Amino acid sequence: MKIIELLDKKSISLDAAPKSKSEALDLAVDLMVESGKIKDKEAYKKLVYAREEESTTGVGEGIAIPHGKGDCVDKPGLAAMVIKDGVDFEALDEEPVNILFLIAAPDTEDNVHLDVLSKLSMMLMDEDFRNSLINAKDVDEFIDIVDRTDEGRGSVDETIAETSIVDDTSGALKVVAVTSCPTGIAHTYMAAEGLEKAADKAGIKIKIETRGSSGAKNVLTDEDIAAADCVIVTADSKVPMDRFKGKKVIQRKVADGINKADELMGIVKAGSAPIFSGDASESSESEKTENQGSVGHKIYTWLMNGVSHMLPFVIGGGILVAIAFLIDTIAGYGATGGGDFGSITPLAALLKYIGGLAMGLMVPVLAGYIAYAIADRPGLAVGFVGGMLASNGNALLSGYTFAEGTLVDGKAIGGFGEFLSKFAFQQPDGGNTVSGFLGGIVAGFLAGFIVLGLQKLCANLPQALDGIKPTLIYPLVGIFLEGVIMCFILNPLIGLANTGLSHMLTAISDAGMLTVLGLILGAMMAIDMGGPINKAAYVFGVGMLTQASDYLNSGMSADDPKVVACYVSMAAIMVGGMVPPVGIALACWIFPKKFTKAERGSAVSNVVMGASFITEGAIPFAAADPLHTIPCTMVGAGVAGFLAALFKCTLMAPHGGLFVFATVGNPFMYIVAWLVGSAVTCIMLGLIKKPAEMNK
Repeated sequence: MKIIELLDKKSISLDAAPKSKSEALDLAVDLMVESGKIKDKEAYKKLVYAREEESTTGVGEGIAIPHGKGDCVDKPGLAAMVIKDGVDFEALDEEPVNILFLIAAPDTEDNVHLDVLSKLSMMLMDEDFRNSLINAKDVDEFIDIVDRTDEGRGSVDETIAETSIVDDTSGALKVVAVTSCPTGIAHTYMAAEGLEKAADKAGIKIKIETRGSSGAKNVLTDEDIAAADCVIVTADSKVPMDRFKGKKVIQRKVADGINKADELMGIVKAGSAPIFSGDASESSESEKTENQGSVGHKIYTWLMNGVSHMLPFVIGGGILVAIAFLIDTIAGYGATGGGDFGSITPLAALLKYIGGLAMGLMVPVLAGYIAYAIADRPGLAVGFVGGMLASNGNALLSGYTFAEGTLVDGKAIGGFGEFLSKFAFQQPDGGNTVSGFLGGIVAGFLAGFIVLGLQKLCANLPQALDGIKPTLIYPLVGIFLEGVIMCFILNPLIGLANTGLSHMLTAISDAGMLTVLGLILGAMMAIDMGGPINKAAYVFGVGMLTQASDYLNSGMSADDPKVVACYVSMAAIMVGGMVPPVGIALACWIFPKKFTKAERGSAVSNVVMGASFITEGAIPFAAADPLHTIPCTMVGAGVAGFLAALFKCTLMAPHGGLFVFATVGNPFMYIVAWLVGSAVTCIMLGLIKKPAEMNK
């Protein structure tokens, strides 16, 4: 396929004069629509803008290549604009854009057009070609310039694979390189072209592996890597790095392959590139010095690695648990199941068990993959263990023979043993030491940096010990340090906070401040979504149900204010727990730019989980952007709890969701409280949450 087969005369403008980036994108979309290749203009426009939210497509050198791929595209196509006065496109080199090519790609398995689009990207690296396009007198000349340049080039793979470095005997420096970007359409190949030209200018022989949308091409062999004097990796997505161990490696963002290729060749000639040992610590240090990025961006990237791996456990496990409650409801146990509701019938019990195990893994997975993003594979085990400790809390002292201060043979445990038993274990009356998903986030970052520190400490060990570092030193010392910090510091501190919360709730209840109690209980359900604060509220609610049972057994009527207060407390807790997933789902639909594509895709499952009282559906959102998400969920859930208490809604079952509505008193106003609270969360997210790309 030739480039001009994708380029229609109607989709070319040689005298465009947009005043802003958004105006330029709108004009380009209009041109693409004129070509007749778009089925749904608004849907395509959203795709184009969504791509810009991920990162700018202004790649530098006066070029912008925005693109959108989806079902709204009928056939692959190009639209072109020449902007002679330039426009601020937030380009990577911060220079105005003069040439804009908009790409439209259908969402099909046939990606034959991608090679064409990638070749166009490489052609645009030629300054003479760009100047010819800018100075074209009419559309026909513009198309002719594109066609003649296209005819003079081979395919992308042929263009990049011109040089073999293995058999070269010229004495020139030899370099192997890898280029990659998240979408793999334009930047990957433009970086390859930039590196190839810079290498030719510097008299360096180079072979470049491209990892684009159609997969890895021109893959480097072991012989290529062995023959190379230096390795250059310009990538914004993960590439296999273990193969470069022991080589001089330069790691940069993909844009540097486009805009700073000459600088990279200068580093090669100077021989100043660092030796890559295969440790994440060295990679991170290289990125710190060579590819300056904001601390916030790095934290966001590490956090999102954990969240993305955690999400399937939350959704899959949560929906299985919801189905278990539905089965028991259909079987007629919604009002009488009590604490066993959801596991009364065999099928429900099986599904709840499987789903519960899946959801029990979410905090360890979150912590493990945060650590993996920071410290690569050595961080994974340490992070998982930290997440397990956050999820399960400290070991119960009462489960051990030395709980009474003596060993099995009657000997005293000693001063150090007594110290451990008091401060590293959960005491019988010491409250809860589960730190939940918030503790899991801290555990993940802690594990990653523990392993990075160990890698730095071990960097100067003899090379003969390299084999035992990732298999013995990092996991052994890392898990030990992670466990000590979690058990001695993080888990006990959160346990202490939970004890204080429980005492506060009891005092408010005794004072008869029912609406205030509803407000606080509802808000507590939405702070850590299934974590210790959430559980503290739930345990308080279960205690209130027990108290109500005692009141009834003592002869009080169900209408007695004390009994009603107990049931109102549980209603406020349950409705508060239903708000966060639904409020977030509404925000995904109403304010789509505030969320990533993956987050928007989980909106429906969040509605299901919210309706099933599975608050954990909100965790991926809270973990990704806690400073904006948690206040919104907390306020919405607090409003719902306040309204439930105000309307004297009651609940006699220790669970929430649609499946237990048969046990709700004043159900209509209960639904109103739920919907109002969800709407408050939605509106607040729309007002204060930053657009998705600004969270990075």
